[in-house]
Amino acid sequence: MSDDAPDSLIPYDEIVQEALRAVVGRVLSEVGEAGDLPGEHHFYITFKTRAPGVDIPDHLMERFPDEMTIVLQKRFWDLTVTEEGFSVGLSFNQVPAILVVPFAAITGFVDPAVNFALQFQAQTEGAGPETADHAENDPPPVEPVEDGSNVVAVDFKRKK
Repeated sequence: MSDDAPDSLIPYDEIVQEALRAVVGRVLSEVGEAGDLPGEHHFYITFKTRAPGVDIPDHLMERFPDEMTIVLQKRFWDLTVTEEGFSVGLSFNQVPAILVVPFAAITGFVDPAVNFALQFQAQTEGAGPETADHAENDPPPVEPVEDGSNVVAVDFKRKK
């Protein structure tokens, strides 16, 4: 008897990733409708900067050629959410910028106020570095507590 699991003809990993990205979309949509984050909530959103549909200013693309993390906390504006992704205004070193990020480009979503985190496989071609530099949008981010509680990591590997 073999210990190898049979290859699935159902793309469970893709279905789960899509469902968890919908969680991010719903949370951002509710914040966008309210116009502000409730209580002490704030978000770290990590995404692949070269993923299809990502639109960020050239100076940010130069600083973050693969992946970047933004912080939605006190100073953001025009958060707009669609079925495909979101756009938001942020300030980087006192320079305002509008970022457009498809949900498929997101590799991480963290709300450190409640120790909630989601990690995703980027839906892009090619693999880059596993860690992202913080974009240092204004104000500087507060590091999340990493005790492992309420963390959902989805990291499915396909058998070839």
